[in-house]
Amino acid sequence: MRGRIASSVVIAAAILVGTAGCNMLAPQTTTKQYTASDGINTNVGSLDVRNVVIISDDGERGNLVFTVINNSDQKAALRVQYESHGSKDAMTVAVDAHETKQVGTPDATRTLTLEGMGSQPGSLFSVYFQTGQKPGSQILVPVLDGGLPEYADLVPAG
Repeated sequence: MRGRIASSVVIAAAILVGTAGCNMLAPQTTTKQYTASDGINTNVGSLDVRNVVIISDDGERGNLVFTVINNSDQKAALRVQYESHGSKDAMTVAVDAHETKQVGTPDATRTLTLEGMGSQPGSLFSVYFQTGQKPGSQILVPVLDGGLPEYADLVPAG
């Protein structure tokens, strides 16, 4: 009788360990954060810059597309800087307190056109984001073309 009880306990323990083994031995992929889109994300001070992508058909002129979220109680200015023909070009986007602003989309109030990029679609292009006196963030932004329907109307005009 003791043998049956012992073997039942061993079998039950084996079933428990066997069915829960994945969580015990392997890390859960669902707990890892990642960028779930074509663009890339960064944080600069109290500003969250999301889904940054450049749309360009020729690799020289590109539309910088992203969303910026101001999580603070104060207006902020996001400085966007990139290198063109050996010199640095910079633009600024004003973002009100607790505002979410889209840049580069057809319904956006602001468009940032990068000139003289020298980065063909399929490559990465370095862009620097900064706000106030806080340290900035330099990221490698994917350059895409207008081949997909969702990007066709984002290609900069002529």
